[in-house]
Amino acid sequence: MKLCRFRNSRNEVSVGLVVENDFVIDLAAAGVTELTSLLEKDDPAAAVAELSRQELPQAPLSALRLCAPVERQEVWAAGVTYQRSKTARMEESSFSATAYDLVYAAERPELFFKSMPDKVVPPGGPVGIRGDARWNVPEPELALVLNSRGRIVGYTIGNDMSSRDIEGENLLYLPQAKIYRGSCALGPCIRVAASEAEAREWAIQIGIWRNGARVFAGETAVAHIKRTFEELARFLFRSQEFPHGAVLLTGTGIVPPDQFTLKERDEIEIHISGIGVLRNSVIVV
Repeated sequence: MKLCRFRNSRNEVSVGLVVENDFVIDLAAAGVTELTSLLEKDDPAAAVAELSRQELPQAPLSALRLCAPVERQEVWAAGVTYQRSKTARMEESSFSATAYDLVYAAERPELFFKSMPDKVVPPGGPVGIRGDARWNVPEPELALVLNSRGRIVGYTIGNDMSSRDIEGENLLYLPQAKIYRGSCALGPCIRVAASEAEAREWAIQIGIWRNGARVFAGETAVAHIKRTFEELARFLFRSQEFPHGAVLLTGTGIVPPDQFTLKERDEIEIHISGIGVLRNSVIVV
């Protein structure tokens, strides 16, 4: 089961349930006005299943303008959770290599703030590359959707845009490399009623197109994430409060070659087999 947010014919944001024939059931007719109200239920999957049995208005998914599947949830990210990510981070900066090596093996994961919800780029929207950076890459990631109690209630696709030259220059520049206008995209929907074991069977793929030609493609598996999802969620909620829940990106296992950098008007497609495809274009910010 997949939940989404979209703009209806009156340009109002509505909550939808994506059904198998690529139609979206408008849950507003059932009184559902926010995703959060479903995600906070004791059994979100059961609540969604009950709604799916009602006769509610539908529209083709292709005809709708999707919004980012977040309302008031902060977006955070975990770093260096894949062996490939650890290797790439150590290669980009001899200055910081020891830190990346140590955090991969440490009990405590690397966690950092990524975006406020109103700054998240929706499906089809433009993600940004910094005008003062020379080496910009997308980072395709599985994102955990957590309710206010720290429970994993769903999954979505995240693009953790990064300026690798700024991060590589000095670890203290990480916020500037990771947090800027257009640096986080989420979507197209939230997959509910899937266990961690099921999610670890999913594949993550990315393709980048420039002037109609594919200039990069990569693939990894969710199974290669070193830490358990529960472990990451537990550390995020340590000494923290998220009254509206949170979204946690789980790290990337796909790293373009060192000579590759994004350019304006590139098109990025991130596919996670159990969720769907997140598409975004690139602008300079």
